[in-house]
Formats: sequence, structure tokens, C-alpha cells
Amino acid sequence: MTRIVTRTALFLLAALIAVYLLLPVLLVIPMSLGESSFLTFPPKGLSFQWFQALIDDPTWMQSAASSFSVALGSAVLSVVLGTLAALALVRGRIPFRGAVLAVLLAPLVVPYVIVGLAIYITFLKIGLTETPLGFILVHTCLGVPYVIINVVAGLSTVDRRLEMASMNLGASPLQTFFRITLPAIASSMLAGGLFAFITSWDEVVVAIFLSGPDMTTLPVKMWSGIRIQIDPTLAAVSSLILLIIVAAFALSGILRFIQSRRARRLTSAKAGA
Repeated sequence: MTRIVTRTALFLLAALIAVYLLLPVLLVIPMSLGESSFLTFPPKGLSFQWFQALIDDPTWMQSAASSFSVALGSAVLSVVLGTLAALALVRGRIPFRGAVLAVLLAPLVVPYVIVGLAIYITFLKIGLTETPLGFILVHTCLGVPYVIINVVAGLSTVDRRLEMASMNLGASPLQTFFRITLPAIASSMLAGGLFAFITSWDEVVVAIFLSGPDMTTLPVKMWSGIRIQIDPTLAAVSSLILLIIVAAFALSGILRFIQSRRARRLTSAKAGA
């Protein structure tokens, strides 16, 4: 009985904390659907005029397109580099592995202001500020740690004996990777890629250092708009960003669920053998 009460209390506490954290964010959605030209809650009337204003404004759409292309490019590059790094850490014989892993995960703990300032000084000298390539490179640095964490976790569930058996039967290491390892860690790679996409899509601090008239991402455009004038168009943009992030997190959760089920099936197969 005591255990049931404890679990119920913990569940209610977690639910209250979740509501406390999410409610201010979720209030943006109804405010973006109001008819008033000011941010009000509860909204007066129901209208999609601010979403239409967002679509009709070429500056907002250009910023959105820039953010999406940068996020997609950095996510793909993060998956490639993060997967290679995870394979080297788990399957390779690297000296000082702990130190190497700490360096690779450093972007998770280093303040973005410091990263932005260092990147700005470096990129300014080589002409990569206000360029899509510059944004992709720096956001890749921020997204790689998420891929490494997910792929390392995925590799830990892959039976090394399957890879060794494949190579003993004549397959090359590259063939073994594509036929055995890659299908087993594909969900981890996709989950890491989604986290990298979200990180780039929502990042504003480093982007402020690199943005300019020729290249502005959506979060930087929102920041500039807040400083000048707050209107429901910003709420409409926030709602769209929130929906994309929620969809990405939901897809990531589905991928992790698929991976956990696959790991349980492999464990059951080993036990049965």
C-alpha cells in the first residue's frame, strides 16, 4: 500500500512540474489564433490571420527557409560525423578514450555565448559569417554530441559476435557495417539526427553572432522582432516552431521505442539459444 501511495505521489508531482514548465509555452498557441492585434489571453475570437500574415511576409519565409536548410544540413553532417566518432569510441582502440569523449561532448556544457564569440572571431577572418556554410559548420559542432550519445547507446545493444561472425564468413568490415551494424543502430542515428535538427532549428545565441542582412535564421528574426515590436505574428511563428519540435521529439521517442523493442527481442533470442 505504501508503495502505491509513493508512486501516485511521484506521478502527481511529475505531472505538476510538467504543467508548470509547459503551460507558459502552450499559451502561445491560443494567443496566435486571436483576432486582436495585440497579444492577449484568453484570445478574442478565432482567426488564422496571423499565420496568413506570416506566409505573406517574404522576410519571415526567407528566414524560415534559411533555418530549415541550415538545420537539415547540420543534422545530416552531425549524423555522419557523430556516427563515425561513436564507432571509433566503442569499436576502436583509442588511447585516453575518456578525455576524447569529454572533448567531443564539450559543446553540451560550454556556454553558447563563449562558443558564439569564438566562432565569430574565427569565421570573420575566413569569411564564413553570414553564410549558410558557416551556420551549418557551427551547428554541426553543437549537434554532434547528441548523435554520439544516441549512437553509443545503440552500439551497446549490438552483439559484437554478430559482426565477428559476418567477417569470419568472408564479409569485409565495410560490408559488415552496412549489413549488420547499420540496421541495428539506424534508429539511434535518426534519433540523434532529430536532436541535432532541433538544436539547430531553435538555436539563437550563436546565430546572433553570425547573422546579418544576407543571412538571418528564424530564431534571430524572432529576437529582432521582439526588440522592435511584439505582435501576434511572433506567436504564430512560435506556434509553428513548437509544433515542429514536438513532432521531432515524438518521432524520436518512437524511434527509441523501436530500438528498445529490438534490443529486447535480441536478448530473448540469446536466452532461447
